[in-house]
Amino acid sequence: MTAVLASHIVLDHNGVAWIDDTNVKVVEVVLDKLGHGSSAEEIHFQYPHLSLAQIHAALAYYYDHRDEFDEQIARDEAQISALRRKLGETPGRQKLRRLGRLP
Repeated sequence: MTAVLASHIVLDHNGVAWIDDTNVKVVEVVLDKLGHGSSAEEIHFQYPHLSLAQIHAALAYYYDHRDEFDEQIARDEAQISALRRKLGETPGRQKLRRLGRLP
């Protein structure tokens, strides 16, 4: 029996996982899955240049490395929250608040 491997995933020199022959990081597909509950078909609608095989490969890679991805996502979210607190409310959000479109 011959094993066939079609990963569609490449790691750059920083260890970041990318979908091969694209400028899409695996984490971008993962965040659509986690944040919106998107199916592979829905993700394909958002990223029509990705094949379903590439999307499934990205999700499989995530599930194989779930702890590392989840830790990185949590660190990124914490860093973004800290920056938001430090910088305060943006002028756009201030305007929306004045217009009564934000609580």
